[in-house]
Amino acid sequence: GEPEGGIGVCGWILTGFSWLLVMCTFPLSLCVCIKVVQEYERAVIFRLGRLLTGGAKGPGIFFVLPCIESYTKVDLRTVSFDVPPQEILTKDSVTVSVDAVVYYRVNNATISIANVEDANGSTRLLAQTTLRNVLGTKNLAEILSDREGISQYMQSSLDEATDPWGIKVERVEVKDVRLPVQLQRAMAAEAEAAREARAKVIAAQGENNASRALKEAADTISESPTALQLRYLQTLNTISAEKNSTIIFPLPIDLLR
Repeated sequence: GEPEGGIGVCGWILTGFSWLLVMCTFPLSLCVCIKVVQEYERAVIFRLGRLLTGGAKGPGIFFVLPCIESYTKVDLRTVSFDVPPQEILTKDSVTVSVDAVVYYRVNNATISIANVEDANGSTRLLAQTTLRNVLGTKNLAEILSDREGISQYMQSSLDEATDPWGIKVERVEVKDVRLPVQLQRAMAAEAEAAREARAKVIAAQGENNASRALKEAADTISESPTALQLRYLQTLNTISAEKNSTIIFPLPIDLLR
């Protein structure tokens, strides 16, 4: 604010009358002049339309001269608000609906009152436009997979833009990305087709490996006729362990000869 000498002669005269009024009505004037702000609040005082030196007052008790001074309370607590869902056209020409949540607080009470008419409302509007501008440069895959990076970029952009307003943007989170119903069905069909293709490839690889193993086993058995007989006997022993009343076992004609 400007020094008190800048109020001029008329300002000094009005200040003198204000002090005279306080002394003439003492102690009743204390009920009007003494104000209290909470621990999380600050009071920005104007005297004859000029900011007082020393910055915002509080927390605790402060003194306001009647008639010539006015003050505005500023809440310093962190505020969270939901950014309404925004219809956004992505870089790859897909329309999505995205909403987010923003956490911010007043960092400088004096600037938030003197430099902008409505710091809270301005921050909310800027968050909506920043969300649209940032996501408009991303394709759908990046929006779905890189939410953390998008949130950090939005936080830094908002914090830089609101710094002249005395606002500190602490955190931005992308809450939900809603896709059109037709696009959801198309993506589901694409994912199902991809899974079926992978399943067929895996089954074909299994058949290939099994055929190679069977070929190697057949080559090993063919080298010794006795090994084939032993294999038949092992198979018969396995079947008989099931406690079946009737056992049908194929016997090669070559074995009978």
